[in-house]
Amino acid sequence: MAEEAGMFMVHQTVGSVLCCKCGIPMAPNAANMCVKCLRSEVDITEGLQKHVTIVHCPECDCYLQPPRTWIKAQLESKELLTFCVKRLKNLNKVRLVHAEFIWTEPHSKRIKVKLRVQKEVLNGAILEQSYVVEYVQQEHMCESCSRVQANPDQWVASVQLRQHVSHRRTFFYLEQLILRHGAAASAIKIKQMEQGIDFFFANRSHGVKFVEFVGKVAPVRSRSDKQLVSHDSKSNNYNYKHTFSVEISPICREDLICLPPKVRSSLGNLGPLVICTKVTNSIALFDPFTLRHCFLDTDQYWRYSFKSLHTSRELVEYIVLDIEIISPEVNVGGSRFALADAQVARVSDFGKNDTIFNIKTHLGHLLNPGDYALGYDLYGANSNDDELEKYKGLVIPDAVLIKKSYEEKRQKKHAKARPWKLKSLGMEVDDKAKLDQEKVDSEYEQFLKDLEENPEMRLNISLYHNEEYQPSERASMTDEEDAPSVPLEELLADLELRDDEDEDDSSMRE
Repeated sequence: MAEEAGMFMVHQTVGSVLCCKCGIPMAPNAANMCVKCLRSEVDITEGLQKHVTIVHCPECDCYLQPPRTWIKAQLESKELLTFCVKRLKNLNKVRLVHAEFIWTEPHSKRIKVKLRVQKEVLNGAILEQSYVVEYVQQEHMCESCSRVQANPDQWVASVQLRQHVSHRRTFFYLEQLILRHGAAASAIKIKQMEQGIDFFFANRSHGVKFVEFVGKVAPVRSRSDKQLVSHDSKSNNYNYKHTFSVEISPICREDLICLPPKVRSSLGNLGPLVICTKVTNSIALFDPFTLRHCFLDTDQYWRYSFKSLHTSRELVEYIVLDIEIISPEVNVGGSRFALADAQVARVSDFGKNDTIFNIKTHLGHLLNPGDYALGYDLYGANSNDDELEKYKGLVIPDAVLIKKSYEEKRQKKHAKARPWKLKSLGMEVDDKAKLDQEKVDSEYEQFLKDLEENPEMRLNISLYHNEEYQPSERASMTDEEDAPSVPLEELLADLELRDDEDEDDSSMRE
């Protein structure tokens, strides 16, 4: 303020004093000693640990936090630095200012951390000093890893997932949900069975937690049993093996269902012919002729436990000859539909007969004359269903269209590889349940196509960039409407640590 007003100010200077030991000029402090002399007189790191032994599990890359807690941490991570600092004793006698790793050879079983601490010394002077703590890794497997290494069959809890259908598309989707949420991270073994998957856990609590997760993403019913393995009469300890049998509803997405009369009346006379549009912990049902929809919860379904009239493996390809919209578009459950009168013919009938079907469809907003669609052929099907026989006056349509078909456009692209990929669980295949590999590959390919066509299915799934993908020049030159694909902004980067990257990092540190 005085300088702004043009007043003359005398600059204050700090005088210097001589060090009481070496006599060099220095800024005055409480001890009247320079930094070198002060460090020679006082060592604030005296009594602090400089060598610590830590227990490391080489199998799961965890560190033992006494007495029995295992912490998972990667090298030079924040979690490992916090773990190392907390293992030091008497650190509360000084003030920790900074901590960082010093690079060591990964196979040396040594971790070095450089700490910078402060402490008040002679007559209130504050001294700051750095020192290095060396941690020696003592290899010792944790309880779960040692049990697996000794005998992989020594599990405590087993979860048996089963679905009594003729395809595995539900398990493909469930596998991605498990990977997304890390629900099977504590599983010691995963085995693929004929009609499901078995998960083995080292603790019963892990099995119970996994069963609860599956119940949140699929309509299931479960039961549990236990078998006595051993009993110590002196200490009265019992060891059991727990088995959880989990059955997933056989109702799948895109299935055609005939609702039982009691279920129909409880849902406000919906249907009775409905389509399953989504399966979570409840089943979303949609009437393609009235554009009504509702949700059937898990308890209500298992009370009647009805089955599908036709499944997605029975879909037939149709060609749309003519279509006329009879109602405007409506938003049903987040999706748009428009009721229309359509004239369709089976693709397999071309050159054999001139059979044409006049039907109603909810895909009026998608289909145009000349498009292809997949649906159920009720005209030529022999539907032997008990629930369908209960509706004596029911007029069954000749066909029910389910979705638009993009198969012809995919064949024109001639691009088998995709710019994205999915991860998979490391599953063992049971010897008694050798599956037809061509059938599994075909179902998995259909699952990938469903992900491309249905953005809602991709919300709970992690898709990663495919580094091996090379776009096809032929596909880029097509001017027609392209087949559905996954936008690049929905893909995640797949983090992979390579040897050459590690070498580059080590050279930078040196």
